[in-house]
Parts: sequence; C-alpha cells; structure tokens
Amino acid sequence: GTAGTVLRTTDGGASWRNVSPPGAADLQFRDVTAFDARRAVVLAIGEGEASRVYRTDDGGTTWTESFRNTDPKAFYDCLAFFDRRHGLALSDPVDGKFRILSTADGGRSWRVLPADGMPPALDGEAGFAASGQCLVTAGPKDVWLATGGGAHARVLHSADRGLTWTATETPVPAGDPAKGVFALAFRDRAHGIAVGGDYRPDQPSPRAAAVTADGGRTWRPATTPPPAYRSGAAWLPHSRTAALAVGPTGTDLTTDGGRSWRTIDTGSYDTVTCTADLSCWAAGEQGRVARLER
Repeated sequence: GTAGTVLRTTDGGASWRNVSPPGAADLQFRDVTAFDARRAVVLAIGEGEASRVYRTDDGGTTWTESFRNTDPKAFYDCLAFFDRRHGLALSDPVDGKFRILSTADGGRSWRVLPADGMPPALDGEAGFAASGQCLVTAGPKDVWLATGGGAHARVLHSADRGLTWTATETPVPAGDPAKGVFALAFRDRAHGIAVGGDYRPDQPSPRAAAVTADGGRTWRPATTPPPAYRSGAAWLPHSRTAALAVGPTGTDLTTDGGRSWRTIDTGSYDTVTCTADLSCWAAGEQGRVARLER
C-alpha cells in the first residue's frame, strides 16, 4: 500500500509483519503476486521513476529492485502472471498506445514489448491503478486489460502474452477521467466480469458491471449491477457462477455469473482475491484487511 508498505502473514491473517522494502517509503505499492511462501513480486505505481518492480525470494526479508521506469511519459498501473515465470505489467499509453512490460524469469528482469500489435488508445484513455486488477490472465497465454477515461470504457485482449491485442467496447460508462472499468476477473478463457463506475464519492455509477462469455469479444451489462462504484473483483474458488466485487461503499455478491449483484457487506475495500484453499481476502483504506467468513 501507501508509504511503501508490504505486509506478510503466516498464520491465516491473525497477525501481520511489515516486510516493506528499505528505502521505499515514498512509493505506492498497488499490486502484488506471490508465487509461494517465499517468492513474490510487488509493483509501485506513479509517473516516471515512481513506477518500479521489486522481487523477494525469502518472504520479504530482502528485496531486489528488478525494474525502474525511466520514461517520464509512462505510468504503470497493474501486473499479472501467467505462471511462475511469465508475466506482464501495464502502463498508461505512451505515444498513443498502452505500453506492456514483460518478464520470462519470474520478475527478475523485464523488457518493454513492441507496440506494433497494440491498437491506438482513445483520447484520454488510461488504466486505473486502483486494485491491481486492470490487467488479468487466464491460462498460459490469454491476458486482458481494462480502460477508462476515454469516450468508451474498453477491454483489450491478447492471446499471445501481450504481443497482439484486440479492443472491445463495454457498456460501463466512461467519457471522464474518473469513469471506466477498474477491475476484471476471468474464471477461464471465456467467462469474465468487469466492474467499475465513477470513483468520485458524490457521483452515481450506473451500469457499473458487465459480463462476457466469449473471452471479451462482446460484453453485456449486468441486469442488476452493484449500486455504486466498485474497484476490485474475484471469482469464488471452484465456482462457475459466484463472484465478489468490492469498493469504498461495500461488497457485492453474484451467484449467476455476474448478471445480478446484491450487497453483502458495507465495509470499505479496494481490492479482493480468492485462492484455491477456499479463502477470499480484501484490503482497503487505512490498512483494512479482511477475510471472508462463509
């Protein structure tokens, strides 16, 4: 989180230890991928050199900075991994196209991918560094990125680990720097959900969720969307129809694959994830961390 904070638990969330990288107090970490109990990668967001990647191989005791952005026009928002070795990070558009960073060694080294296969960005279009879920993967090669800020909120899909992309408009409202798709969640290569809205607390967020059953080629609005802006989403473990969405005003549950949502909690959370051991976790403002009780 903010102030360069990385926390680690080894007792199911009962207690947390600060394992923040030294010298990172001015950074904002917005995404983390843990491969096992010892190996993890974290992304710091921001303009220019504020965008960095760190990796640990000893549970956070020591960290290695494996990437520091030197392009003042780039701003990295999210990262996602296909497996323990291959992963991508997403930057807002540079010279009219989203920039993709790639690793093939678990985040130890990174390279910027060619922009030839990336369609042009819309005027004002960007990703949202809200939950670490504006870039998500499913399977060994499929990856999706979510956008907002432009005339349309779009989802871009690549089936070759970020080399070539296709863009699709979603029914989630955009047209303003505060509006768009903030998070994606795919349970397989075909079925996904998108959530977002307008993050300003005094603004409504109609049509704040959409669903796809064809890998993002088409999107349909939720018939009963979340009642307000949502920044994070996750499928419940081993479920084909149940998912969660979180935001500053609450948590919503769908049991029909994203078509309808109902609020189950009013706590403020920014991001949510679920794991194969049937647990779901959320984190939010002021250091809030929660585990879902089923």
